[in-house]
Amino acid sequence: MIGFYENYVRTVFTRYKDKVKYWLTFNEINSIIHAPFMSGGIYTSPDKLSKQDLYQACHHELVASALATKIGHEINPDFKIGCMVIAMPTYPLTSHPDDIIAVMEADRQNFFFSDVHVRGTYPGYMKRYFREHGIELNITPEDEEILKNTVDFVSFSYYMSSTETADESKKVKGAGNILGGVLNPYLEASEWGWQIDPKGLRIILNTFWDRYQKPLFIVENGLGAIDELVKGEDGQLTVNDDYRIKYLNDHLVQVAEAIADGVDLMGYTTWGCIDLVSASTAELKKRYGFIYVDRNDDGSGTLNRYKKKSFYWYKKVIATNGESLKA
Repeated sequence: MIGFYENYVRTVFTRYKDKVKYWLTFNEINSIIHAPFMSGGIYTSPDKLSKQDLYQACHHELVASALATKIGHEINPDFKIGCMVIAMPTYPLTSHPDDIIAVMEADRQNFFFSDVHVRGTYPGYMKRYFREHGIELNITPEDEEILKNTVDFVSFSYYMSSTETADESKKVKGAGNILGGVLNPYLEASEWGWQIDPKGLRIILNTFWDRYQKPLFIVENGLGAIDELVKGEDGQLTVNDDYRIKYLNDHLVQVAEAIADGVDLMGYTTWGCIDLVSASTAELKKRYGFIYVDRNDDGSGTLNRYKKKSFYWYKKVIATNGESLKA
């Protein structure tokens, strides 16, 4: 599989070497731990998938990613190549030391992938995890050399934070938390149970910056919601999605705070510009876009497109470089 991927990236890098400058090797690579089929194409049922096989697959993906970074820099030294992970700051449910350790262990499961991408080697905490779980990865000397090809920047998706506790009796799971965790009593949630935490974006930006000192790029951030198509004041069909505007406004205000903190941020892109099928639930009714697409879960709809209220709001945000945001 690494060989197939090498052939693919050589082809794409060569074809677009003079047109594309920024590249991401794998999308949300750390989600393979929690969604091995959707994220890693591993067909084995999760209840039958051993940790040995899962982490061996992770290793192959990390090697393939580092190899792509190496090849890209050879084809065009001006390429900027980054990793892409799900970012989710983790809070302790209480100040009990056991909850703090639970947070540390949860964070390490997520940071493991970006640690390898940025530092070029396996961190000591994962070597301990492998030892304690009887995992013996097949890592060749060639693999170790390839992993030394580190990324130029760290990119990530951000939708929610997570909360952890060591107390089994308090583990009330959040419906939408892909990377696990328990419900945070201080946060509201979307219609799909994703807890909304704008300040968590500032926290994770500072965490990544302090940890890596590499430029950062927010490449996904948005709100999945049920939108209603209505007639606007001009008689045109639209969606009055003030809830989406509030979500994005509040997150972008925290991005500005992180930049003021000294974080080196390359850019921000939302998920997504146009309604599309949600990867996590395979639904069209879970809409993210600034543009409404007339298509329903049962396949009905004209596919006509309509600009939502958030379309014009975001256009103004771009035109004013964020000056129109409301703190």
